[in-house]
Amino acid sequence: MSSSLVSVQYKINAAYTAEAFTDLLRRSTLAERRPVEDAECIKQMVQGGNLAVTAWQGKRLVGIARSVTDFAYCCYLSDLAVDHSFQGVGVGRRLVQLMQEQLGPRCTLIALAAPDANDYYLHVGFEPHPRAWVLRPGSRVHLGPGAAPQR
Repeated sequence: MSSSLVSVQYKINAAYTAEAFTDLLRRSTLAERRPVEDAECIKQMVQGGNLAVTAWQGKRLVGIARSVTDFAYCCYLSDLAVDHSFQGVGVGRRLVQLMQEQLGPRCTLIALAAPDANDYYLHVGFEPHPRAWVLRPGSRVHLGPGAAPQR
């Protein structure tokens, strides 16, 4: 799609449904890494984020930057999704820019990139961080020697 053909309206914390979010995930590259078949989880994801910048073409959600943040120190960009037909024309970049504008001057924007998105994040100005760590569902914190057992 040519950038001259893109008419997108951007909104901060506009209401969107779990169904619209799921549909967008399926029209982007994120559906393969998000629980799109678990409607309750998606609903909680929509309700639990506290900063969302959305891109709309009419009433259709075509892009989202969804995060959890304290607005002062850190903002975890948990989802950046753009409809395939709107990729490559600056929608994702604008979503990130608008998100950053909502944050305090000391707030760091943090993202975990999908393997195919590494080049994109570098392209828009993120820098790689070698010390990101995740504790996946079902994993437990390892207790050190002499630590009391969990109850």
